[in-house]
Amino acid sequence: MGANAFVFEVFLLFWVFLFLGFQVSQCSVTYDRKAIVINGQRRILFSGSIHYPRSTPEMWEDLIMKAKDGGLDVIDTYVFWNVHEPSPGNFNFEGRYDLVRFLKTVQKAGLYAHLRIGPYVCAEWNFGGFPVWLKYVPGISFRTDNEPFKRAMQGFTEKIVDLMKSNYLFESQGGPIILSQIENEYGKQRELLGQAGYNYMTWAANMAVGLQTGVPWVMCKEQDAPDPVINTCNGFYCDAFSPNRPYKPTMWTEAWSGWFTEFGGPIYQRPVQELAFAVARFVQKGGSFVNYYMYHGGTNFGRTAGGPFVTTSYDYDAPLDEYGLIRQPKFGHLKELHKAIKLCEQALVSSDPSVQSLGLLQQAHVFYPETGGCAAFLANYDANSAARLLFNNVHYTLPPWSISILPDCRNVVFNTAKVGVQTSNMEMLPSNNADISSWKSYNEDVSGLENDSVMTTLGLLEQINMTRDTTDYLWYKTSVDISPSESFFHGGELPSLIVQSRGHAVHAFVNGQLIGSAYGTREMRRFTFKEKVNLNAGMNKISLLSIAVGLPNIGGHFESWNAGILGPVVLQGLDQGNQDLSWQKWSYQIGMKGESMNLASPNGISSVEWMDSAVAVQKQQPLMWHKAYFNAPEGDDPLAFDMSSMGKGQVWVNGESIGRYWTAYAQGQCNGCNYAGTFRPPKCQDGCGAPTQRWYHVPRSWLKPMNNLLIVFEELGGDPTKISLVKRSMSTACAAVSEYHPTLKNWHIESYGRTEELHRPKVHLHCAGNQYIASIKFASFGTPMGTCGTFQQGPCHAPASYSVLEKKCIGKQRCEVTVSNSNFGQDPCPNVLKRLSVEAVCAHATYPTEHTDSGD
Repeated sequence: MGANAFVFEVFLLFWVFLFLGFQVSQCSVTYDRKAIVINGQRRILFSGSIHYPRSTPEMWEDLIMKAKDGGLDVIDTYVFWNVHEPSPGNFNFEGRYDLVRFLKTVQKAGLYAHLRIGPYVCAEWNFGGFPVWLKYVPGISFRTDNEPFKRAMQGFTEKIVDLMKSNYLFESQGGPIILSQIENEYGKQRELLGQAGYNYMTWAANMAVGLQTGVPWVMCKEQDAPDPVINTCNGFYCDAFSPNRPYKPTMWTEAWSGWFTEFGGPIYQRPVQELAFAVARFVQKGGSFVNYYMYHGGTNFGRTAGGPFVTTSYDYDAPLDEYGLIRQPKFGHLKELHKAIKLCEQALVSSDPSVQSLGLLQQAHVFYPETGGCAAFLANYDANSAARLLFNNVHYTLPPWSISILPDCRNVVFNTAKVGVQTSNMEMLPSNNADISSWKSYNEDVSGLENDSVMTTLGLLEQINMTRDTTDYLWYKTSVDISPSESFFHGGELPSLIVQSRGHAVHAFVNGQLIGSAYGTREMRRFTFKEKVNLNAGMNKISLLSIAVGLPNIGGHFESWNAGILGPVVLQGLDQGNQDLSWQKWSYQIGMKGESMNLASPNGISSVEWMDSAVAVQKQQPLMWHKAYFNAPEGDDPLAFDMSSMGKGQVWVNGESIGRYWTAYAQGQCNGCNYAGTFRPPKCQDGCGAPTQRWYHVPRSWLKPMNNLLIVFEELGGDPTKISLVKRSMSTACAAVSEYHPTLKNWHIESYGRTEELHRPKVHLHCAGNQYIASIKFASFGTPMGTCGTFQQGPCHAPASYSVLEKKCIGKQRCEVTVSNSNFGQDPCPNVLKRLSVEAVCAHATYPTEHTDSGD
């Protein structure tokens, strides 16, 4: 090699390393009082929570790409300690728990990530995310200044941080993670614990910062978070929140998009108009980071649901439903909100708002950046009345409880209460060629329980100490000798069995027969079972099946809370008075026989003799295992089991646990819902009188083309032959758009002095990708009334409404129609504000169709 060539290569390498060093130095995340600063730029960031264990790896890319399409910049997830370290020192990062794969999928999509390590997560997740073995570490006390807990917590936190670093996943390494969270919603707990709580919180913050991830750490709902940790807000509203230091940004780490459900309760829904109002209200006050909790809620597969009594569905009324399908109008309206706010981004991150009063309950927040221009948020806080405002010598009309966004202080491009996107109605339809057949059953023999006891002792034992949460079930068994002289043998009143339980449910058997069941609630886990009992003369066997329905995930030192039957257990009404059975000899059996024989697994079903299910159904016997086979249906529609014919239990497919099912009927007040006014979950309830959860998500990736094994363990009775596999599909699509609906395309027109005509709003309709618009169920341009599903013609109606929509939409997967008089022949009612309301029926495509129609 010549000297000149050598010098040239050295020179080239120098510049390569300089360039790479420059690139690495540009991967930086800091913050100031206005915003998170990424690579030197302040950013308004929209984020969404998607929990990787609540979906399957095969779903992740689709969920994340839909989130990106919805205008998100960041994907947020907790890290779930109990799934990653099921026993001390044994780690699991496979399948649904492959955190690295999930984050790399986020990175592939071009999005950032917020990693909420916790490791306490709450999240309606079993035991708040803590592994149950942690409870049995000697001397431990959770979430306080306790050395055993801090040692374990630090060990897991370091494990996760090291895993992220080794895969170059922090933004400082060129990865997607721009934020991390330590602890979770600790403020109230710290206040209760006093100095010990403060010491622990400070230790946790300093420990996290010391891990040197190169990205900021946050603590949510912790007002005393020490520097440099950012304290953040969680809640339905955060516009009144301020960080604890003037140099920290205002961040909303959980904007609750809905609410979780519990068995026996209604479905809670948060109207998108109200959610958009809350977000716009936060941003106009200086907020620069919003995370929707949840953006996709998903499914509590297996026994991961916490609570107790939290349903297997964790749908949360999120913009992406449990199955990963887009929920309209929530998804689309928020997408438009994000676009509108991003048009104001430079003004928002470079100036503080000037607040102007426009009325008793009306305000303008106006931003004047130094670079010029102007952006404004006009707010009407009146929940009952629309408001006509004068701003910059122009009149604006705002619906009740709404905010209009003006990126140029002139043109309204978005109003939180005016929904222009379609409403998609979803339904569960029968799946073709997916008959569930060849049902066989196996009965747990209650009468033979004494042969399977693991231990016998005096008195009643706490359930979780016995099971270590390896199963929901624990048998409590004892015997009682009844004299033949008792009055109830001779016409007297039957005695009662009274059982006091700390939770969560109990099935009581006497001499092998089920005499009744009782349940607690999420708010009141303790309950009392009381039932008349027909005893035999002589020895009687009492068998109590205590059932956990998810371990608590929230509350002070919930690791110390008890579950199971701790008494007293009493026979009331005997001739000699009450007989307390609490301190006599009790035998215990952990779990069901079928669990110990692994009947839920394809490899375990041959360990017992199965009988024809018709016999079991006729007898309605409790504690039955059922099995059947089915083929996977064609197509890619999400699938679910309809379990409405069953009582309570668990269900598996090909050895994978779908989760707990329970046909508990929802009690609540389902009286409709008005978006206007302060939101709380009881305000908007749905599903009263129906099972809280009827359908249970079956991921397609868990299925084989043929001979899929379905296993059901039923606690009470039910008819398994009526279980069906259904698919989730869009049935109808509705839209209602007025002539002067705000549109993003108009924002710059008057700002730049142009005289071009305003862009007319359009109705956009679309069915799912494998569907087409089969018919127009309703169409009216004029003054139609009602909402989706209840549309009616008003006094003003363009006769051509149906024909115009049919011509433009039928046979197509999507279409758009301009809302204008010229499109419908003539003005059906001059000088009246008109709108176009449409309901289209979607059907599955059986022949090639045109993809779209775009026109006037």
